[in-house]
Amino acid sequence: MKIAEVCVNVETNSVQKNFTYRVPELMKFLTAGWRVTVPFGAQTLEGFVMSVREVDEATDFGFVLKEIKSVFDDEAWFTAEMVGMARWLSEFYLCPLSTAMGLFMPGRRGKKISGRFEKVLRLAKSFEAKNFSRKPAQLRVLKLLEERGELSLSAEKISAATVNALAAAGYVEVERRRILRDSYSEMKSAARSFELTAEQAAAIESVEKFLAARRFQGFLLHGVTGSGKTQVYIELAKITRRLGRRVIILVPEIALTSQIVSNFKAHFADVAVIHSRLSVAERSDTFHKIRGGEVGIVIGARSALFTPIENVGLIVVDEEQDSSYKQNNFFPRYHGVVVAEEFAKFHEAAVVFGSATPSVENFYRAKCGELILLKMPRRVLNNPLPEVKCVDMRGELAAKNFSVLSRAMVALLEKTLAEKNQAILLLNRRGWSTVVMCRACGEVARCPDCGLPMTYHADGRLLCHHCEVEAEPPEVCPNCGSRRIKFLGTGTEKLERALKILLPTARVLRMDRDSTGGKFGHQKILDAFAAHEFDILFGTQMVAKGHDISGVTAVGVLSADAALSFANFRAAEQCFALITQAAGRAGRADLPGKVIVQAYDVSSAAIRFGCAQDYEKFFASELPQRESAFFPPFCRLVKLTFMHTDETKAKDFAKKIRAAFLSELPKNFSARQKIFGPIPAAISNLRGVYRFVLLIKTEDLLSVRNFLRAHDLHKRDDVLIDIDPLTTD
Repeated sequence: MKIAEVCVNVETNSVQKNFTYRVPELMKFLTAGWRVTVPFGAQTLEGFVMSVREVDEATDFGFVLKEIKSVFDDEAWFTAEMVGMARWLSEFYLCPLSTAMGLFMPGRRGKKISGRFEKVLRLAKSFEAKNFSRKPAQLRVLKLLEERGELSLSAEKISAATVNALAAAGYVEVERRRILRDSYSEMKSAARSFELTAEQAAAIESVEKFLAARRFQGFLLHGVTGSGKTQVYIELAKITRRLGRRVIILVPEIALTSQIVSNFKAHFADVAVIHSRLSVAERSDTFHKIRGGEVGIVIGARSALFTPIENVGLIVVDEEQDSSYKQNNFFPRYHGVVVAEEFAKFHEAAVVFGSATPSVENFYRAKCGELILLKMPRRVLNNPLPEVKCVDMRGELAAKNFSVLSRAMVALLEKTLAEKNQAILLLNRRGWSTVVMCRACGEVARCPDCGLPMTYHADGRLLCHHCEVEAEPPEVCPNCGSRRIKFLGTGTEKLERALKILLPTARVLRMDRDSTGGKFGHQKILDAFAAHEFDILFGTQMVAKGHDISGVTAVGVLSADAALSFANFRAAEQCFALITQAAGRAGRADLPGKVIVQAYDVSSAAIRFGCAQDYEKFFASELPQRESAFFPPFCRLVKLTFMHTDETKAKDFAKKIRAAFLSELPKNFSARQKIFGPIPAAISNLRGVYRFVLLIKTEDLLSVRNFLRAHDLHKRDDVLIDIDPLTTD
């Protein structure tokens, strides 16, 4: 008889082993990779077949084997590569294998991954028209088939009776064929020919050696904004495709997808796109095209790593420093940069991390020789970097200017409009006011679920940007009864009002999460702006990255130092990157660019070196602070969040694990380790569940993972394990 080892998709961490089932006679075709339904206790659940083997009928398993009930799909879903990578994800991130395998599916688990199909007619044998003199409908179909070769029943008005009669007489064959949709099929772009710079050519040559040798190697492409990193990616993709291998291009934001897709489609016909705004059916169709070998280049956000792509020769991670590569909302909490490098090793491929503002971790690795550093310090055509001016907003307040826009910013915008050019303004806050507060007692309107401050929007809503809870703004303070309610701070909606008052003739366009709904919401905004239908584009950080719009000569960064107020060891890095990336949108064509950065803490290294667009000096100032505080790149971080409806129980269990870690430290850890906490999490009470955090800093991540596994923390549903977290609380 045949038996199968099945990974059952149970929504709990406590079940982390495979189960054995009998393969029924009707399912002898099953192999590793199929999705099935199996009995599990009193339930019927989804399972993933991990292996199938023949055993003797008399084999004693010590229990009665249950049978697999059914299959989900028309074919095995998981390839050997997908299963291998899922095993690594499960091992590294300490999550159930079923959770890791769920990443490789285009839709919800437990659902059939279906596609759209059409029926196609083909001529099966020759015919004589005279035999159909009384059957004009059948004759019309036969003549069309003779002329075209095949007919789609969904496109032609052909009755079922006509088709059935011709099929019964043996004149036609009916085939069921999958329709594979592509939302980007109409996107076209003309390839531009220009001579590569010496730095571009050198970077390509360095990577090409490893592509030709089919050897893994990591590279850090550090190029200033406008230095032509995308063209390097395209040239490397050409080399990879000539070698018969495939390419994955990752971008951090959906907003950047269309632009890079357009660039690649100018050079390649076999490009596919994957991101979360596509429907499940569209993602499913794309997966089938990839599996069928129709796709040579996959472009998308971090989820593009989890397609059935084989024989990968090159993985590119553009804007590798971006926090969007980290999965924070679902499990496993993987980091796309870490996973991309591991997958490149799996495929014996080259991985290229590209950025004008590399993460401190990767730049340090490049300095140490772990990554090969490729430098592109000049813009193409030797165009100068934009001129950057920093405005101290304390001086604006002293001069009685209480507007969100400094006098220098308004003057720059007026000059830009007068010259018929365009401007981009960055304010990394959605909404109208960032905080609603009682001026009498200081009470802040907070989300009832997570306790974070809620943001006021111009339509009258209070909205929690963490868990999307909505509420009415208070007229009376719930704490002291005062009516002195104050709306503080400035969001993108309030900025829009200020622009319309100060620059009434300007055509302004907002781009943030609230204005970019739908599959192509970002692209519609960018297309309209690129066509100069608007003068000023403003919004959150999505306006600061990667866009190459020739008409933009002015950029403004508002509240540039806001990020520095957060208790986050990466705050300075993120502040520097935001300034540099935003400034890089200006002056990318022939016209020079000018940038104004508004801040209150103008003396900070992030602001000073960001305005100077000097990454090396910022890195040199940041690294000693990271080393003295024992933060990455000098360690890896592991964050454990302990949860319970009883505050004392959550905290006590965290204390117990801390004590165990410290007691086992001398005998099990050879490298440097530190543990901190327990402290209340940033969201200390989420829907009645108390949360406490332990933070581990380690030079030996494997030993820490072994410790967590030895204490079965990976099998608990009341402990969240986050490896390489972005925040420490």
